[in-house]
Amino acid sequence: MTQNNGELDSLVRKRIRALRVAQGWSLEELATRANVSQSTLSRIENGQRRLALDQLVTLARALDTSLDQLVETASDDVVTSPVIDGAHGLMRWPIKSDTGVTVMRQRMTEPPPDNPSRMRAHPGREWLVVLSGTAILMLGHRRFRIETNQAAEFPTMLPHAIGAEGGPCEILGIFDRDARRGHQRASGNRRDDSGDCDGGSPCE
Repeated sequence: MTQNNGELDSLVRKRIRALRVAQGWSLEELATRANVSQSTLSRIENGQRRLALDQLVTLARALDTSLDQLVETASDDVVTSPVIDGAHGLMRWPIKSDTGVTVMRQRMTEPPPDNPSRMRAHPGREWLVVLSGTAILMLGHRRFRIETNQAAEFPTMLPHAIGAEGGPCEILGIFDRDARRGHQRASGNRRDDSGDCDGGSPCE
């Protein structure tokens, strides 16, 4: 790395040491895993040896990370605001580390549908946490009651629907790329007369 990258150089060295310490490894242990000498690793961490690309690749692999993550710098847009869908009562946050992942907050008032034909199945995976109230997750032939602060994670290839029990509930859901596309394509997403989503998966 050149003198112009002095800050990044220092960051990478600190990151190597921090990752090693987090693993509970001594200099000797990481050096063995990375197939470098202990003195070489010590000089890398202390800034006494030039950072070579091939060594960074080897160290990243030994630390169970990638070269991109090892040299990643903090972006200016650390704090982001949600995209608000007032018509459906939704807030969405994109996750920058994976453009296919979406975070969504939703208020539900209706129970999940009792008609299996209204349950949806599509590729992907979904994770949700109940922020308030009680949610009911219908997953295949099973029924799960999810209380406030409890979470659920499931493959969306199983027929599923989500609704409220005993009053409104609020959930925060995380959808991977395939699950998000599946919900966008779902034709059964409708609103009830109050403007809230019907029981089931998040509406668009």
